[in-house]
Amino acid sequence: MSGDHQGLALVLFTSFVSVTLGITAWAGRRRSSSVEFFAGGRLFSPMENGFAIAGDYISAGSFLGVSGLIAMVGYDGMLYCVGFLVGFLVVLMLVAELVRNVGRFTLADVLSARMRERRVRIAAGASSVVVSVIYLVAQMVGAGSLVSLLLGGQSAAARTWTVIGVGGLMVFYVVFGGMRATTWIQIVKAVLLMGGSIALVVLLVVRFHGDLGGLLRSAADGSGQGKAFLAPGLQYGVDWTSRLDFMSLGLALVLGTAGLPHILSRFYTVPTARSARRSVVWAIGLIGSFYLMTITLGFGAAALVGSDAVRASNRAGNTAVPLLALNLGGGAGSTEGTVLFAVVGAVAFATILAVVAGITLASSASVAHDLYATLRRSRRNTRNGKNSRHAKREAHNEPGEREEHEEVKVARIAAIGIGALSITLSLFAQGQNVAFLVGLAFAVAASANLPALLYTLFWRRFTTRGALWAVYGGLVPSVLLVVLSPVVSGSPGSVVPGVDFQVFPLQNPGLVSIPMGFLAGWLGTVLSPVPADEGRHAEAEVRALTGAGAV
Repeated sequence: MSGDHQGLALVLFTSFVSVTLGITAWAGRRRSSSVEFFAGGRLFSPMENGFAIAGDYISAGSFLGVSGLIAMVGYDGMLYCVGFLVGFLVVLMLVAELVRNVGRFTLADVLSARMRERRVRIAAGASSVVVSVIYLVAQMVGAGSLVSLLLGGQSAAARTWTVIGVGGLMVFYVVFGGMRATTWIQIVKAVLLMGGSIALVVLLVVRFHGDLGGLLRSAADGSGQGKAFLAPGLQYGVDWTSRLDFMSLGLALVLGTAGLPHILSRFYTVPTARSARRSVVWAIGLIGSFYLMTITLGFGAAALVGSDAVRASNRAGNTAVPLLALNLGGGAGSTEGTVLFAVVGAVAFATILAVVAGITLASSASVAHDLYATLRRSRRNTRNGKNSRHAKREAHNEPGEREEHEEVKVARIAAIGIGALSITLSLFAQGQNVAFLVGLAFAVAASANLPALLYTLFWRRFTTRGALWAVYGGLVPSVLLVVLSPVVSGSPGSVVPGVDFQVFPLQNPGLVSIPMGFLAGWLGTVLSPVPADEGRHAEAEVRALTGAGAV
């Protein structure tokens, strides 16, 4: 790309980063208690939290990856839009209010309300970290694709330094700003993203004089696939393996949202369960509107840029929307094209920064609040025995003031470690589509987190062994199947294309691993030598349904 593209893009990037750094500095001046750091003081309104949820959820996988898939495979790429949106209906109907009433900061708080705390917290914390790291890798891949395009090439050096820079910024946001800074960054990002998408859709509709049928016909012509581009089966109807992959991906997208740690943590930033439900309603409206625009932009990229040109720019299709913006503005070399291209690139960059901050905060909270705090209490109790004051705090998950400061400190250190791990892993996955990688994170979340969460909330007989089996029985198979799938080896587009240890034929493990998670939880409960604690279940049920005792 020309120097004008790069210069304007850098100015816009710098402006957004400066604003977010200012927000972080403002938020960092507040007292770093655990409630402030992990939940923003629970002071956000439903509308603010709804915008933040949308900003947290609409990731690079949606803005860059989904539009790119639609531009390359047409109708089949729309599955991601449907799955991502329908997943929030599961959240609204089944978990939003109940999770807010029962938990404090993380998924493990909900599970430990009924179960033996130590083992369940370790399992849930480990699962949350794994899901978060996979999700972070997807965002880093999007950052590499975007900025390398803006810098005029696909060099490994450009991608590497981009990924490192994004990782450094996300760590800074979390370490110094906590949930309050992260939430406002997500709100600003949601406004920018919706505004940018609306502007592109309006320009696209004007280009085709309001004839959406003409847009679809042009997309079919530009794809080189003809009418097959507008019909199902171009990617997922080739053979039985691809059809099973279609089912697996759809199941993962619909069920995975309710198990994502960074989405569940957003319900703790509002004061009541009613506010949590209203937040989800706001989020559904924003997210639904966005995905309608994403579908339009994907077909627009196929029509005006062409599927082959999208693949030539990035084989995974992650640069379709920036290329469409360049075309709508008048093409390469035009002032309007340069401005629009740079604006869209800056909005996409804002999308990535906001999402990685939210995911990093959720995963670092799991490390500090679930793993570290649990092991610390275990060592303390072993050394000194439980006195009544400590037992009461443990039963209600309420650490003392000194322990709160320790958790916040550990969370900040964990953010650095998780950022470094995500950066390292993402450098090996730069050729993958962002939406596809997000789909893998959804599959792991639906396999490991969702069964344990639903059983805890709705099954009276569910036991600690059942919870452990549900988490590990979904987590281990899902990760193992990904490693043994064509995603990692055995095909030219694999993460490690030079070797072949592929055994599992599907690219997404959800069709197998999600039922395994639910089955493992059921078996663990049925085979448990210790029956469920009826008293703790009754207490948790009343708390979940009424909010009595909620923090």
